[in-house]
Amino acid sequence: MRILANDGLVDEAVKYLKKEGFTVETEKRDEDDLISEIGSFDALLVRSATKVTRMVMEAGVRNGGRLKIVGRGGVGTDNIDLEAAKELGIIVKFAPNGNTNATAEHALGLMFAIARRVPFAHHTLMNGVWHKKRFGGVELFGKTLGIIGCGRIGQALAAKAGALGMKVIGFDMYRSIDAPLEYVDTIPELLQRSDFVSLHCGGCEVVIGEEELKIMKDTAFLVNASRGMNVSEDALYNALKTGAIAGAALDCYESEPKREGMPFECRLRELDNIVLSAHLGASTRNAGIRTGMEIAEVVTGYLRRGEFNNSVNVGQTVDDEGADVYTIFITHEDTPGMFGKFGTAMGELGVNIRESNSRRLGDHVQTVYIVHTQPGEAVREALNAIDGVSRVSF
Repeated sequence: MRILANDGLVDEAVKYLKKEGFTVETEKRDEDDLISEIGSFDALLVRSATKVTRMVMEAGVRNGGRLKIVGRGGVGTDNIDLEAAKELGIIVKFAPNGNTNATAEHALGLMFAIARRVPFAHHTLMNGVWHKKRFGGVELFGKTLGIIGCGRIGQALAAKAGALGMKVIGFDMYRSIDAPLEYVDTIPELLQRSDFVSLHCGGCEVVIGEEELKIMKDTAFLVNASRGMNVSEDALYNALKTGAIAGAALDCYESEPKREGMPFECRLRELDNIVLSAHLGASTRNAGIRTGMEIAEVVTGYLRRGEFNNSVNVGQTVDDEGADVYTIFITHEDTPGMFGKFGTAMGELGVNIRESNSRRLGDHVQTVYIVHTQPGEAVREALNAIDGVSRVSF
């Protein structure tokens, strides 16, 4: 099987995939080349640079095309047409864990940078001028950090901030019982109580706009290492300009340059109470290796064993589909044609098979079917009547 890593892949992940028997190519294709060649690949691996459009995926399955899976190194799948993938029978998986620590550390670093005004002090010294009184800052110890979006990254940041002596509160639609923070019921409550607010919610919606900035303390700092669209830059500019909040630190923006070295146009650059970084949250060697290995492993799991873990456009488990499921356990001989006989017997009785797993058990095989129809005695009798079956239970 062939795999195209169109946005590159760390050497460790390439070696792993080759060891698993895959042919791996890492030379980047532009959109036209990608469309013309993608049908000859079984998997397409991308980061954020490659746009996996409907046209790309249609080319991947057209005329017997082999494309089966798209793997996204990282969390966001904004650059992949998930609806088209679902329609075309292409599984989309992501690697959400590799970047977790790096992004949480970067958010914490941005908090330190804006609270202690480190970039500004650095800049004046690099220009040969000594300033000390200008750059008095505030400590993180004893302050309240409000985290909006308490998933993997939010919880990792909460643990780090708690270790520094911060009080951590959080808002999320889903509440984890193990999260190292105190949940609050609304975003306004979080904004009213927080000295620092950090966003880790993803999506394209504005979470912090004019009204939210009015609720924040005038001594508070805003940090966004999530998605640029989560913060209204016009509203933030006005809030920083008028002193409605004390400062902000951003790693992502409403509009970002497409390539290295391109101009960065953003009027927030005019201000002296904001710290900016160029979407560096996941940009560490460690995160690159972890993410590359994670996406290599989950893609291998699908292509080799049909595993659906880390899938974004289908349920990772049968239970995720929301329908009632039942199990049928069959002990039988390991001979050709057994599964066909089981399928025929259950199909004739109206039993819809969703999934099956099978392993050798001594001289026999133990097969477990997951079905959407509650089995009864008629099913047991039909399966037991098949030559080679020694036991049926459910």
